[in-house]
Amino acid sequence: MPGKIKNVAIIGAGALGAVYASLLYGMDRESVCFIASGERCERLKKSGVAVNGRTFPIRVVSPDEKPDPAGLVIVAVKYHQLDEAVREIAGRVGENTVILSVMNGIDSEERLGAAYGMDKVLYAIALGIDALREGNSVRYTTQGRILFGEALNRDLSPRVQSVKDLFDRAGINYEVPADMKAVMWYKFMINAGINQASAVLRASYGVFQTSAAARELMHSAMREVVAVAGKLNINLAGEDMEKFDPVLASLSPDGKTSMLQDVEAGRKTEVEMLAGKLVELGEKYGVPTPVNRKLFTEIRQIENGYLKSC
Repeated sequence: MPGKIKNVAIIGAGALGAVYASLLYGMDRESVCFIASGERCERLKKSGVAVNGRTFPIRVVSPDEKPDPAGLVIVAVKYHQLDEAVREIAGRVGENTVILSVMNGIDSEERLGAAYGMDKVLYAIALGIDALREGNSVRYTTQGRILFGEALNRDLSPRVQSVKDLFDRAGINYEVPADMKAVMWYKFMINAGINQASAVLRASYGVFQTSAAARELMHSAMREVVAVAGKLNINLAGEDMEKFDPVLASLSPDGKTSMLQDVEAGRKTEVEMLAGKLVELGEKYGVPTPVNRKLFTEIRQIENGYLKSC
């Protein structure tokens, strides 16, 4: 049974991983470490991560090392890195470890649960953070919050309470929703809309705050997510799109989605996890998804333009 969480291992030192690691380090520098292998391990050991101009020399543990299990493992990698991450966290997962994935998408929890048991996995999403990453440096003005919990949270389970207590101590903003599946699909809807539209339009948040055409592209992709969710009895409706409006308005106009940052940096995107997954589900349940199908094709073409030249 999870008790007070004293040590946290994070795999993924991108925007989310760096921000949460810095907050945990500020609480107790001995409480947090990164899991990394190869060149990433050496780079993090040498340079640490810089968040809002401050360098954090956070401890780095390779997957081959066998320290004590972590009380909490945070998975903050890109979709195409998940299989590798599942293997690399093995040495830090013990009997009472809680695993929390802050990845985008709707299936990372099941993939982690298949490896370690769903009794160790909590559902989670990160919402409203505007972190920008360049190399090992991350800047953000809005922390947003982590929404996490069991699939249903009418009462708080011991492991939810233990993570809640940790986040309180570290100053990590959070919320425990009653229905996490609905919340995850809400985030999936947002990402399918603004992440993919921003990548195709090469548009910052400011463009979506001021351009009706950009917002319509975003909303048209979102509507297809709502239609598919209805076939799965997920509690998501068209009105939920409006809930994102104040969040979008609060973001820095110069801020950029993670997918746009990937495109600008010439990195692999998570389009398979978004449009790819939605098109797959649409075909399975007989729901047309032409907007996401087009976004998938266009983003893959953008990727091919720079990945083939590497």
